[in-house]
Amino acid sequence: MKREDETLEFKKSTAQLKEAIISIAAILNKHKKGELYFGISNDGKIIGQDTSEKTIRNISNAISEHIEPKIYPAITEQNKCIKVEFSGNDCPYYAFGRAYIRVGDEDRKLSAKEIENMILRKSAVKWDSKISDSEINEINGNTLREFIQKAKQAKRINFKYTNKKEVLEKLNMFKDSKISNAAKLLFSKKEPVEVQAAVFAGIDKTTFLDIKQFKGNIYQLLKTGESYIREHINWRAKLTGSTREEIPEVPMRAIIEVLVNSFCHRDYQAPESNKIAIFKDRIEIWNPGGFPGRIYTPGFHNRQTAVHSEKPANCKQPLSCC
Repeated sequence: MKREDETLEFKKSTAQLKEAIISIAAILNKHKKGELYFGISNDGKIIGQDTSEKTIRNISNAISEHIEPKIYPAITEQNKCIKVEFSGNDCPYYAFGRAYIRVGDEDRKLSAKEIENMILRKSAVKWDSKISDSEINEINGNTLREFIQKAKQAKRINFKYTNKKEVLEKLNMFKDSKISNAAKLLFSKKEPVEVQAAVFAGIDKTTFLDIKQFKGNIYQLLKTGESYIREHINWRAKLTGSTREEIPEVPMRAIIEVLVNSFCHRDYQAPESNKIAIFKDRIEIWNPGGFPGRIYTPGFHNRQTAVHSEKPANCKQPLSCC
């Protein structure tokens, strides 16, 4: 038998039904699906359990009564034990009026701030696709045209630029004479997004050498952010015969990917700006919202390219490097 982990929980019997319900809610809040068994000890040893229809019905009723929002698990008899399979995407889930999260094989209570962040993340995912109160004349036609040309060259789309309305309709970014929030962020003339950028003399923020504030749409700011980093990182020359090649201390492909991710994963309902910070030993690219992570890229001076997000430090997850 498997051992307990973040998506698998064992209970000796239905005498631990309350604890089981808490575990189900905790696993849902972390992984959105999992399994729980009654009749198995913590070390995976099968003990057995009453598997009558009445017992299964009692488990089903207890889950229905004490977990909000409602879930509808599959509860079956298996090898003299009771198996509960559950799933749900409507986080946060509450058990007996409290929210929990799975950490290893334990269930930890969520703080009010953690619950708030979970709710904000859920609403932020839907916000981008909602129709805004802005009209199509806010769209920068040149930016949209350039975007469509590059997307077609990359074979991401199979249509050409015609006019703003027709193109945005094909991208599902226009409805009832209004543009979507995503269209506004990507192509607006009204500079809806802000990036703060700075270069620091050392490995902390005590002394800065340069500081700038940029405003624009996402498409413009990706170019601006890349240019700012290009200008302020170190480069070396590689000579091959009569050919001279300029090589950055951090691969630009990695930097561009991190910049794109910082705009893709930020919460646009949060008031903070995206940030670029260039230190002596690393580059940090930060965005409000989303799960934190870091990309480490070996440079010629042990410089790191890192992306940070506003979440508890113990939630850090490594991301893949280019």
